[in-house]
Amino acid sequence: QVQLVESGGGLVQAGGSLRVSCAASGRTFSSMGWFRQAPGKEREFVAAISWSVGRPTYADSVKGRFTISRDNAKNTVYLQMNSLKPEDTAVYYCAATTKYGSRWSRDEYDFWGQGTQVTVSS
Repeated sequence: QVQLVESGGGLVQAGGSLRVSCAASGRTFSSMGWFRQAPGKEREFVAAISWSVGRPTYADSVKGRFTISRDNAKNTVYLQMNSLKPEDTAVYYCAATTKYGSRWSRDEYDFWGQGTQVTVSS
């Protein structure tokens, strides 16, 4: 019943921008966020946002470059990625939680999207 569908991934040159989207359906959530996983690496936190207040949280590696936002009416969360670097290359996963714990912990999230590939070339 719950579905998280990502879109907007693709190939972009270093220094460029990309916006990924995640459309949620099936229920309401306390927070939604983005994680990413590069080949051979652990899945890491990128950004999250509380649904009601819209308070954002960012990983240090993306602060000042990425912006997370949400559209309550559309039940959609966005991740605007600017000044992209090759090290940003990863599969980006949308996640959602009904909990009110840490928004940066992977274990706090109950639902996950299928992931969308973001590749940043030099």
